[in-house]
Amino acid sequence: MAEQNQIMVEPVSVNSPAAKGDRIDVNLRSCFAASSIYNSELTNQERKEYYQKLVLDGTIVNGNGFNSVSMDYNDSPNLENVDISTHNLPSPYMPNPTSPGPGSLNAADKPTYTGNVPDPANNIEFGSGLGGLVSPSESASQINQQGSLFSYISGKSYPGSDGQA
Repeated sequence: MAEQNQIMVEPVSVNSPAAKGDRIDVNLRSCFAASSIYNSELTNQERKEYYQKLVLDGTIVNGNGFNSVSMDYNDSPNLENVDISTHNLPSPYMPNPTSPGPGSLNAADKPTYTGNVPDPANNIEFGSGLGGLVSPSESASQINQQGSLFSYISGKSYPGSDGQA
């Protein structure tokens, strides 16, 4: 979580007289009198509740190519259960990089990948954390337990996700 409060809707302070670049609230209210910011439709608390309901707790329906997506990621895949032969994958951690061949755009036409498949255990990434071997089903359930926008832990997705006890 941010260590400093950020301005959402309500200004933190209004300087008078204003220095260059400062807001002059009376002028803004005069110019944009019908704004939902100034008629109290939008407040910091309302924005927090909206985000909680529609982003953290909600289910997105008919968006971005998916029929619906639970923001709790309830059906995140368990990589140990991926049937690589049925899906023609070289590994649960790697898509099939082959081409379906001339004249086809169908992914089902892709031949089996016969190149080298890197050992995921040797894939050491920069930064901190558990790396790429954690199954999305495990990390999603841990992240979902956080509950609300202001319960985040600085520098971590969830307790232990930084590889520390």
